[in-house]
Amino acid sequence: MAKKNAEKTRYSDKELEEFKTLILSKKEQAEKQLNFYLAQLAETADSGDGKNRGLEDGNSTSESERLSDMANRQRKHIQHLQNALARIENKVFGICRESGKLISKERLRAVPHATLSIESKQKR
Repeated sequence: MAKKNAEKTRYSDKELEEFKTLILSKKEQAEKQLNFYLAQLAETADSGDGKNRGLEDGNSTSESERLSDMANRQRKHIQHLQNALARIENKVFGICRESGKLISKERLRAVPHATLSIESKQKR
């Protein structure tokens, strides 16, 4: 009975499974987006075969840089999601790395790879 009053120190296996489903869905979407950026980059590189010289070179370069930046951000996002999946497997998902307390479900639903509670994030 005392356990019910004690502060929860980790999410239940059922809750972790729910978060895992959410993260896998977000990871799948992120991978599709990454593949889109990579296809666009390949297309931009292919169109730079000599046909579009002159003024369009600058546009092509900036577009390639923009797509490359977006692809790199997507790769980082996917890595954060993979790290979150590892934390689920280790049953430490949702625990703030600074306070050691549980991160709210609302925050984790919005940012499932979060490792800081809102309170800890605001202190930074």
